[in-house]
Amino acid sequence: MTEKIYFKIGDIAKKFNVNPSLLRYWEKEFDFIRPKKNSKGTRYYSKKDVDNIDIVYHLVKEKGMTIQGVKEYLATRKNENTIDKLEVIVTLKKTRELLVSIKEVLETR
Repeated sequence: MTEKIYFKIGDIAKKFNVNPSLLRYWEKEFDFIRPKKNSKGTRYYSKKDVDNIDIVYHLVKEKGMTIQGVKEYLATRKNENTIDKLEVIVTLKKTRELLVSIKEVLETR
C-alpha cells in the first residue's frame, strides 16, 4: 500500500482533532507551515507540514503555550536545534502509538 504524499486540510484536522479553521490560523501565524494550494484554493499538506503542525500542536495543546509563546520559544531556541528536538518527540510519540497498537493486537489473540 502506498503512503500519501499530500493530505487535505480535512484529513489533517481529523488527525489532530481540531477544526480546519485552526489549521488555517496556524498557517498565518507560523511561516514554516506552508501547504501548497491549487487554483481553487484547496490546501495540500506535505509530510513536513504535518510534522510542523504536530510540533505546534504539541506546544499549544499539550504544553499549554500561547501562540506568541510558541513563536518566542522557537525564535530564542533556533540555534539550539529546537525543531530537531521537537521532531524527535513527535517521532517517539508515533512510535509509542505503534507499539501500543501492536500490544493490543497481540493481547486479543
